[in-house]
Amino acid sequence: MNSINSSFSFLSWDAAIIRKSYSPRNGEERLGDYLLNQTISEAKYVVIGIRECCGPLANNGRTGAQFAFPAFVKAFLNMQVHNSYPKNSLYILGEVIELENHSNHSLSDKVSELDEFLEQVLNKFVTPGQIPIFIGGGHNNALAIMRWTAKNKKLAVVNLDAHADLRSTEVRHSGNSFSTALAEGTLLHYSVLGLHEGYNNTFILEALKNDQIFHSFYESYLFQQRDLMEDLVNILRHFHTDTQVGLEIDMDSIAYMPSSALSPSGWTLDQVRKFTHLFVKTQKQVAYLNLTEAAPVSETDTLIVGKALSYLVRDFTGI
Repeated sequence: MNSINSSFSFLSWDAAIIRKSYSPRNGEERLGDYLLNQTISEAKYVVIGIRECCGPLANNGRTGAQFAFPAFVKAFLNMQVHNSYPKNSLYILGEVIELENHSNHSLSDKVSELDEFLEQVLNKFVTPGQIPIFIGGGHNNALAIMRWTAKNKKLAVVNLDAHADLRSTEVRHSGNSFSTALAEGTLLHYSVLGLHEGYNNTFILEALKNDQIFHSFYESYLFQQRDLMEDLVNILRHFHTDTQVGLEIDMDSIAYMPSSALSPSGWTLDQVRKFTHLFVKTQKQVAYLNLTEAAPVSETDTLIVGKALSYLVRDFTGI
């Protein structure tokens, strides 16, 4: 299955691919063992990998986002399964892969092509009652996810991010998914938490004044004793039962996380794990999880990113 200009393909996973992606061990049951026999019809959570970096590159980011899903798979499938594992819970659907081609299409054209293709994959394979989990790629992919989700019910999004991604909508890239979604009416309400004051420009600060947006700065948590978990609970309290809420976590919000916009300042992984757990515990109408912008480019990066993403998926699904 390819996108319209063959810049992307979708690879469906099966037991043979899973079997090659982890290391079985006698006397242990690992997630790889368990997922060999899962079917999508039984799954509450559907995992989709996105192996692309055209979105971050179009937004002047670092390369590497295409390597996040392989790093995740290696760590996640080797995790242990215990008796508390929720049966029929999770299914790895496959991965969207950016192909090397020699077309004259710009990076932004490829991002728009990917928007359409990712929504096509969701329409074909995932039912409205299931909760998709997206691993890898840039934050550009949030737009297709929001468009697909909003077809069935009102959508709000909570985004833990150093950047608001509210840039101009003239040219598609990883920095304008939420401004595009708000402009076209896809997104009812947008909450972005932990913005870094020094990395959001005047245009974005003006955009944040929109009545449909709640925002907070990381510096207010760092210097003014603002409480992240309290903010999350207060945000979720305002959504009615006819509104579903998607959770976006840009991995560059975590200090020293290998990502498209790596920063030495930010949340710890444990704080983000707690945030993820509280979101699922508090919000009844959960739309999706998008773990984006991780960009491992070395062996050490791969170990860090793989385990970080695996912990967050484990916390989100209750495995």
